Amino acid sequence: MSGYLLAIGLSVVFLVLLFVLLSTRRLREKYAAIWIALALGVCVLGAFPGLVFWLTRVTGVEVPANLVFALAMTVLLAVCLQLSGEISNLEEETRTIAEEHALLEARVRELEQAAPVRSVPSAPSAPAVASAPCVPPAPSVPDGHPAPSAEV
Repeated sequence: MSGYLLAIGLSVVFLVLLFVLLSTRRLREKYAAIWIALALGVCVLGAFPGLVFWLTRVTGVEVPANLVFALAMTVLLAVCLQLSGEISNLEEETRTIAEEHALLEARVRELEQAAPVRSVPSAPSAPAVASAPCVPPAPSVPDGHPAPSAEV
């Protein structure tokens, strides 16, 4: 019975980790859905172990562990297929963006070569500014001498 409790405990920890990743935006909802469904499925199978034995009899599998292993492999295959599809979409988007960038860059070069070079009058240069920190001038006393500094 402790193996079932371990499966339930690990699934609950996994669910908490999923929700933390979702809340910190490190995992998107569309990817989390399958993992949440998987963790809930493991919780159900851990809570009701008779369900695994029933599924084993229905499917004709000899050993329940073989059924769980086959189901795990099927889920991992589905995840790999889904991620492969996402990678294919991202590659297509990247290629399209690179082509658009190249076309825009060629258009800019074409416009630069076609336009006559015009001299833009330069603005009068600004006086050089010292890089010293901005410190207000020391107040002076009525006799024209600066007041003693209060700094220590």
